[in-house]
Parts: sequence; structure tokens; C-alpha cells
Amino acid sequence: MPKVGMEPIRRSALVKATIAEIGEAQSLDVTVSQIAKRAGMSSALAHHYFGGKNQIFLAAMRHILSEYAAGVRERLATARTPHDRAAAIIVASFDDTGFHPGTISAWMTLYAHARTNPETRRLLTAYQSRLRSNLTHALRPISPQPEGEADTLAALIDGLYLRAALSDNVSAAEAMTRALYTLDLLLKAGR
Repeated sequence: MPKVGMEPIRRSALVKATIAEIGEAQSLDVTVSQIAKRAGMSSALAHHYFGGKNQIFLAAMRHILSEYAAGVRERLATARTPHDRAAAIIVASFDDTGFHPGTISAWMTLYAHARTNPETRRLLTAYQSRLRSNLTHALRPISPQPEGEADTLAALIDGLYLRAALSDNVSAAEAMTRALYTLDLLLKAGR
């Protein structure tokens, strides 16, 4: 007989174990058995809850994106001006939570698998669309070209994140400073 109330706890444990295993392997080259073992359960139970490795990975990315969205909302709650709103989105994009080894590897895997996996592509597209939409909304009152500037900033955020994540030479703080500087340059050029 299944234990009532255990499903959310086990799913959460599997998601966290997936992120940790991907971080250790620095790729999705892990097995469901490894993930389940780290989560303290059988691989059969992991398959029962998610069906397979791809579904567990997608759940892990949804978890990471949910944490990112919460960070954006938290920072937006204190933003008072349109510039502050755009800056809040940038700051949230370079938050420390996004730079744990497992999270970095999960993001890299998301980008790589989006080229060949439709479900992963949809998840990446949803993230990119939300980022552009949030930036466009923030920039609309202060920019003559909010959509174009939002696209530029979104591409810059993703590019700087990748550089900071893959390099020992660029820190998250430096990447954030560069993105905020670019925001100011774009707004100044548009006046």
C-alpha cells in the first residue's frame, strides 16, 4: 500500500537528485538508477513517478525555472521605476542560485537538448519568451524601441550567463555589471 503524501516528497527528492547528478557528470550522461540512488529510492519508483530520464530532467528544469521566476518576482516587488524593473530582471538572472554546478550543467543541457528534443525546446522557448516579455514590459515606458532592446538584453543575459558559467575569468557579479551597464547604454542611446 502506498504511503499517503509521499509522492510530492519523492518527486522533489528526485528533482534535486537529478540536478546534483547532472552537476557531477556535467551533462545528462547519468542514469535513472544513479538519480534514484542519490534520492534514496529504487529506480522503479523513479520510473513510476516520471517515466524516464528525459521527464525527470524536464521536471528538474521546471524546478530551476520556477526558482528563477520567484527570484524575478521578488526583485520586481521592490522595483519602483521602469529602469528598476529592467535592472531587477537582470539582477535575478545572475543570482547565486543560478550558479551552482548542478544548475549550470542543467542549463547547458537544456540548451544542447533543445536542438533535438521538442519538449526541451518548448521549455527553453517558454523561458526566452517570458524573459523578453518581462524586459519589454519594463522598457516600454522609457524606450522608443522596447522590443528590440529587450531582445538585445535577453541575448546578452543568456550569453553572459554562459560565459560566466563556463569561465573562471568572468564571475556572475561581473556579468551582471556588464548587463546593467548595457541597459544604461541602450536607454541613453534611445533618448
